[in-house]
Amino acid sequence: MNASAVKTKPPKPSVWKSFAQPAAWTMFLFGFASGLPFLLVAGTLAYWLKENGIVLKDITMIASAGMTYAFKFLWAPLLDHWRIPGFARLGQRRGWLLFAQLGVLLGLLTMAVLTPAQLTPFVVATLVVAFLGATQDIAVDAYRIEIASIEAQGALVATYSLGYRIGLMLAGAVALILADHLPWRVVYAVMAAAMLVPIGTTLMAREPEVLRARPARWRDAMREGVIEPFADFLRRYGWALAGVTLLFLLLFKIPEQATIGGIMSPFYRDMGFSKTEIGTITKIYGIWIGIVGVFVGGAAVARWGAWRPLGVTIVLCGCSNLLYLALIAHPGNLVALTLVISGENFTLGMLGPPTVAFLSSLVSRQHTATQYALLSSMVNLPGKLLGFFAGGIATATGYGQYFVITVLSILPAMALFLYLWSYFRGTEIARAVAEQGVD
Repeated sequence: MNASAVKTKPPKPSVWKSFAQPAAWTMFLFGFASGLPFLLVAGTLAYWLKENGIVLKDITMIASAGMTYAFKFLWAPLLDHWRIPGFARLGQRRGWLLFAQLGVLLGLLTMAVLTPAQLTPFVVATLVVAFLGATQDIAVDAYRIEIASIEAQGALVATYSLGYRIGLMLAGAVALILADHLPWRVVYAVMAAAMLVPIGTTLMAREPEVLRARPARWRDAMREGVIEPFADFLRRYGWALAGVTLLFLLLFKIPEQATIGGIMSPFYRDMGFSKTEIGTITKIYGIWIGIVGVFVGGAAVARWGAWRPLGVTIVLCGCSNLLYLALIAHPGNLVALTLVISGENFTLGMLGPPTVAFLSSLVSRQHTATQYALLSSMVNLPGKLLGFFAGGIATATGYGQYFVITVLSILPAMALFLYLWSYFRGTEIARAVAEQGVD
């Protein structure tokens, strides 16, 4: 065999260089910015509402403001094709980032000033924070995709996830512990001040070097920004495969999303735990267990691709909701709470990397921001809808039946997973062979 005929594999990218690049640390701080407001309009907010005498049904509805994140695809095209006056000099991505971050800061301060005593304007301020937090997420995802090569994206997702979980820790555990000693309005003012860190990061960050063609007419802009991303997805996958894939995306994260909103905060309190105990175990200890799960999930993706780990982690994460039945059987037991949070957060962390990898594999490079926003919104929407009615369901059936319902919801998702197996598993194998240069 001629030496010239032998195909050599491309050198593997340096893991150290991927994590040491400046973009990785920028994404760490942007992850912190994304995680911070999420719980402040959902789980953490529910504690504040409960202490102000709001009934469970209304708590879960108000704390479902985080559902806004599931609809972010509706305005995602704006972030691709329009610049905000006064922020345009920072560039397309940084301009939107700064606008959203300043809005989150001001919105949290407004919530602190109003308090639930002025419930209607307070809810409006909560929705504004949720909307701008979701807008920030769109900009961060687009920034991540555009700032570095495909090979470096793994490190960016990992550092983003670490920052995101630290943001959740601050908005969850630290906020709860502070609330045992300070008024809630002071706690939310402190959370608002924490947004100054990502705002400084945005001002110092590098704008991605992406040339964008600007349509001359409004009609062309609407077609390119709104219609074409959907048409492109249908062209690449066909109506049948695209439809089944989208249905699968709608179903597979219902168990996870159904326990993120306002239902869990009253549940922990009704089980007899203090805010400090909840904050320490679920938000500090649990966050680090989740980080371990993220890196295990990332290693699984690196070893087996996205598709197989996705199926395994869907089942593990969904079934982990049954662990909450142990708390119902052992209310106030810190050992039981620790074991339950260990299993739930570890499997939840494992699910993250396969999900991100799979969604990223579905998008077109020409419409990355809009398509990614659409697909990630679809993944989270049904579970958030279930979370919206969680208070009413739990009141009618009890907490235990509610958790059982969330677990049963994985059955149709796994049926669709098996149906899609041959296509997406075959696609992964073909992509791996092509990257390695093997015939």
